[in-house]
Amino acid sequence: MRFSTAPVLLGLAGSSCASAIARRQANSLESCPGYAASNVKDEGARLTADLSLAGTACNAYGEDLTNLKLEVEYQTENRLHVKIYDADEQVYQVPESVFPRPDGSEGCEADHSALAFQWTETPFSFRVVRRSTNETLFDTSAASLVFESQYLRVRTSLPDAPHLYGLGEHTDPFQLNTTNYTRTLWNRDAYGVPGGTNLYGHHPIYFDHRGANGTHGVFLLSSSGMDIKIDDTDGQFLEYNALGGILDFYFIAGPTPKDVAVQYSEIVGKPVMQPYWGFGFHQCRYGYRDVYAVAEVVANYSAAGIPLETMWTDIDYMELRRVFTLDPERFPLDKVRELVSYLHEHQQHYVVMVDPATWRGDYEAYNEGVSRDIFQKTPDGKIYVGAVWPGPTVFPDWFHPSTQGYWDDQFLKFFDADKGVDIDALWIDMNEAANFCPYPCSDPDAYANKSGNPPKPPPVRENSGRPIAGFPEDFQPTGTSQRLLARQENSTGQWLGLPGRDLINPEYKIQNAAGSISNLTAPTDIENYGGTHQYDTHNLYGTMMSIASRQALLARRPERRPLVITRSTYAGAGSHVGKWLGDNLSTWHHYRNSISGILQFASIFQIPMVGADVCGFGDNTTETLCSRWAWLGAFYPFYRNHNGFDSIAQEFYMWPTVTEASKNALSTRYRLLDYIYTALHKQSETGLPLLNPLFFHYPEDLATAPIDVQFFFGDALLVSPVTEENSTDVSIYLPKDTFYDFFTHERVDGNGEWVNLTDVAFTTIPLHIRGGSIIPLRAEAANTTTELRKKDFVLYVAVNSTGQAEGSLYLDEGDAVDQPETSLISFTYDNGKLNVGGEFGYATDLVIKEVTVLGGEAGNSTGGYQTKEAASRTFNGPISLSEASTHSF
Repeated sequence: MRFSTAPVLLGLAGSSCASAIARRQANSLESCPGYAASNVKDEGARLTADLSLAGTACNAYGEDLTNLKLEVEYQTENRLHVKIYDADEQVYQVPESVFPRPDGSEGCEADHSALAFQWTETPFSFRVVRRSTNETLFDTSAASLVFESQYLRVRTSLPDAPHLYGLGEHTDPFQLNTTNYTRTLWNRDAYGVPGGTNLYGHHPIYFDHRGANGTHGVFLLSSSGMDIKIDDTDGQFLEYNALGGILDFYFIAGPTPKDVAVQYSEIVGKPVMQPYWGFGFHQCRYGYRDVYAVAEVVANYSAAGIPLETMWTDIDYMELRRVFTLDPERFPLDKVRELVSYLHEHQQHYVVMVDPATWRGDYEAYNEGVSRDIFQKTPDGKIYVGAVWPGPTVFPDWFHPSTQGYWDDQFLKFFDADKGVDIDALWIDMNEAANFCPYPCSDPDAYANKSGNPPKPPPVRENSGRPIAGFPEDFQPTGTSQRLLARQENSTGQWLGLPGRDLINPEYKIQNAAGSISNLTAPTDIENYGGTHQYDTHNLYGTMMSIASRQALLARRPERRPLVITRSTYAGAGSHVGKWLGDNLSTWHHYRNSISGILQFASIFQIPMVGADVCGFGDNTTETLCSRWAWLGAFYPFYRNHNGFDSIAQEFYMWPTVTEASKNALSTRYRLLDYIYTALHKQSETGLPLLNPLFFHYPEDLATAPIDVQFFFGDALLVSPVTEENSTDVSIYLPKDTFYDFFTHERVDGNGEWVNLTDVAFTTIPLHIRGGSIIPLRAEAANTTTELRKKDFVLYVAVNSTGQAEGSLYLDEGDAVDQPETSLISFTYDNGKLNVGGEFGYATDLVIKEVTVLGGEAGNSTGGYQTKEAASRTFNGPISLSEASTHSF
């Protein structure tokens, strides 16, 4: 969340002096000699070599390192690891405690690998080749290797007009631009998620899709700030320009896009399984003025008949924005506990936000942190003080061995089920870490106290004297609170990083939209516990907080799956937490962009529990935008309506059209919840994505490569939202395949052409089932996931052109960390015969009540596809979900 009024500090980039320096350094780069390989040892599954500077050092942005080491490992048949590092092993490397390395101990003989490593000794360069086609996938001969104390450069040539994806977090097109394009990776607080800038996450992985020639992935394991440049001058290329670290590449063979996704999950870790209820609908707002306002929203959703699974509270609940506090007048503990009890009694849940910034003042969270010495420190050993919501703030050092215990204890006390706020999940914000005070923040107290132009809290209402519907009579304001919450402006010693570096102003300037790398965050010369610096670890901060918070929730409730939604992420975060896409705006542009955002995280970055703020966070939404977004959000894995402090209210019951749209959307989503849950389980076990861009299903159809406004939810459902303001028409691409309208069961035969759909009401969405799929649905929807789990199932059998279909259903208890009883049921259909098989460990009395077979001949060709009236046939059950069976229709 946030609106920062702090100025952006620009470096020298705009000055004539800076231009001269840049020209000098560019000329210097041209003269960089590269390296020469020697002492090459090829052991089949492993190759090593020494690399020595091949000429006079160019020292373009630092000092050239003279001696490097090369290690090449054929770790699996589809994964090649190439690592170039300093011979003395002083240069920073991402710690295994934060990012555990994939197991490559067994190795793979080189001639059994799908990839081949080739090299040139002088000047040293290397190529990665697909062995089956002899196609070059990565080739560093395009420019000399530069490995300096504070700058790394490596360039690879690419085919003309490549299809590239990833390198996030960003709001640029899902298929990356390939001309004069720079993607900067440096996590920052990015209100409004502007395009073309660095945002909250650091994911240096890209997929290179070459149609029938296959897809491969390239992952650079680095947390250093970097510019990744893609251009077609002097040939198409991709170039890494990093502020430090080493070159630690993982090359992933594929050859299909889904194969690359699975193989990447083997490097970063499989996504964590989420609680079943987490896929219900969530409501939040920054600006609920008191606990009664929160209760009114809960009551209004109930009165409107709109399912509400979870109620969230932003920082409004805190006393003067101080983490681990409650405002005694607006959110008194007894009333908050009463609210939570009400929600739990009605099968609903409660979530609050926690930020890393801790008020530097006399209260328990700060005092305890000081006593355990767990806050970040400046180079002179003093606790670093910035300014965030509470005013002057300090920041936990997640590397400190005492920080986890401190964090656990804060959670155990504040979120105590018997005496505190009994939350069900956690929301983490501002964990880049965000800091409102511009660098060098020499006087955080003065900065925090100066006047500015932040929005004011909403006025405190007078006591209405009326109880809130559904709540006890005594659950109402007891008087007018006069206090407004004023918002403040806001191992062995190896790999610790080379000494003597300029940790504040490196000569190479990445294109950080906040200006200098220390601006509006923790200064990069802060030394973490253990000897590393924020210069190298900044991009890990948010994920380290997320991991610590997940562990704190487990310490509080060891038996329950923690749901943690974070803003800042690093590669591998999905094995711990989920993600929301940050502070978007209530615009059609951001509505469209959210699709590429969720595809990036779910299909590329392996963080499938992802969503955007439905109806938008900043600015004011409209009835038509919110109606469309209510439907689109129903196909985000994480589905939450959330808006900002000074925006108009946008709860789904605020407009008649939105109310109808949200009811329709939630009914459809809840009936599909087990399909979603099964897809997440598949990704958590295999890495196969919960969300799929069209080219994942149709890799040889290059017309699908740039499409980022349609996507597959799971493997079977094609979602094609209307994307233009106030329009009821949409052009959708239908590959050469059989589809069925989800709502009417009408068969649609795609011909690999664009089709214009008309008269798409604001209360629905174009949704198609891919032929060859079997989808399990609940027979009817419910207002909570608890009630939903009591409903029987139906099957939609959408046959392909030859009469076959398949699908699956995963069942478990839904919330426990350990699931000793589970079922993974498979369904196969072949021209009238349905087989139910698999594993049946989860005890249930639920059955499949009906089976609807979608099929029939297509009619006349119209507008690039063929249609016919619905030709579905419905067969009554029951079919047991506890044993294998065969059924003929």
